[in-house]
Amino acid sequence: MTQSLFYKQHQRRINLWCWAFLAPTLVLYILFQGWPIIASWYYAMLDWSGMSSHINFVGLKNFQEVAADRYFWNAYLNSFKFTAGVVPLQLVSALLIALILNNVRLKGRNIYRTVFFLPVVTVASIVGIIMIFIWGPNGPVNGVLQSLQILKTPLNWLGDINLAMGTVIVIFTWKNMGTNMIYWLAGLQSVPQELYEAARVDGANSFNTFRFVTLPLIMPIGIVIALLNVVGSLKVFDIIKTMTEGGPFFATDVVATYIYRYAFSSELGLPRLGYASAAGIFFGLTIIVIAVLQALITKGLKRRQADFE
Repeated sequence: MTQSLFYKQHQRRINLWCWAFLAPTLVLYILFQGWPIIASWYYAMLDWSGMSSHINFVGLKNFQEVAADRYFWNAYLNSFKFTAGVVPLQLVSALLIALILNNVRLKGRNIYRTVFFLPVVTVASIVGIIMIFIWGPNGPVNGVLQSLQILKTPLNWLGDINLAMGTVIVIFTWKNMGTNMIYWLAGLQSVPQELYEAARVDGANSFNTFRFVTLPLIMPIGIVIALLNVVGSLKVFDIIKTMTEGGPFFATDVVATYIYRYAFSSELGLPRLGYASAAGIFFGLTIIVIAVLQALITKGLKRRQADFE
């Protein structure tokens, strides 16, 4: 009885310490994540600029207006076009680089890893401004392509309605490829070396070793990386705002730039914080559905991996 009471007191002290360490994080989460989400639902039901005391409660009218706005659906579709271009490109290119840099016989691989990771820690707005010059009509990209006689006349990569989205996708992929490379390296280094040795003993070549040993084991990590890429690319803002501001003719306008235009910009007159909040909630629900689907897929893959092991 005495030992049981002592054990309960000991567990209670451990729990209290756990909550004490968690408390700062919980407070910050509530202040900077929880409260804004709750406030957005309230603001979404208001006709309010966010700058005056003139507030009208309009219920679901903002949601109805968002659903009827073709420019919102254009931005909504562009967000998914951007994601569809970025995610496969990032996953494959980062995996190829990680496979090369995971080779222990490669000299200076840590230097190469640092070089590939440098764009990640560079401020996106600075990258955007520099890329405007690099990809401009008189920039080095057109210069190289013309010197190789691939182009006869320079292209306006960011000003052409047919080229702007693809150009932004390439630049975003290059900037964030280092993060994916680190994730893939962590996944590759978690594969037991005994499996590689067994594959070599069985006479498997490099391609078959990757296909039948490496790929099945890193697939669950790949799904997680894919989700992070999907969520990150759906929230893209800084690169597009800096390079194209959603243009030309809304060709690169995504939901984040659409919301910014209504919430903070004076392009459309007085800001409409309530309307922008409704658009944000509308799009946020889409991301939640994607996250739930990803969780179900990851759970299934982990079950398959457990069976494989």
